[in-house]
Amino acid sequence: MTTEGIEAVFMETHNWGKSVKFFQGLGYELEFATDHNSGQLRKGDSPTLFIAEIPADRQPQVQLVLKVADADAFRAGEGVALETPFEDTHFGTRMATVRDPDGRAWSLQAPLKTDS
Repeated sequence: MTTEGIEAVFMETHNWGKSVKFFQGLGYELEFATDHNSGQLRKGDSPTLFIAEIPADRQPQVQLVLKVADADAFRAGEGVALETPFEDTHFGTRMATVRDPDGRAWSLQAPLKTDS
């Protein structure tokens, strides 16, 4: 099993409030906000946009997160190797990292397995 497309866009900002207003002005709706200047927006059935505020001395980054249905069943295609293995996150998913030929890191996100 490989990836299923773009799950989310993770974006860092120096001003959470202004960023939320900007994307709301583009038609995105705030799904939730945290108590530490971050949160998630969505427009229709498009990938989510997760925005997190960072300190002014850091350069804001943007990263695409690719969807994986089952981390345990993930098999990378030719030329792809996991740089970091799938690990549980504090926000309820499992994430891993791969690098493309130009050295860019790509996050892979899968749901946590639930015991039935």
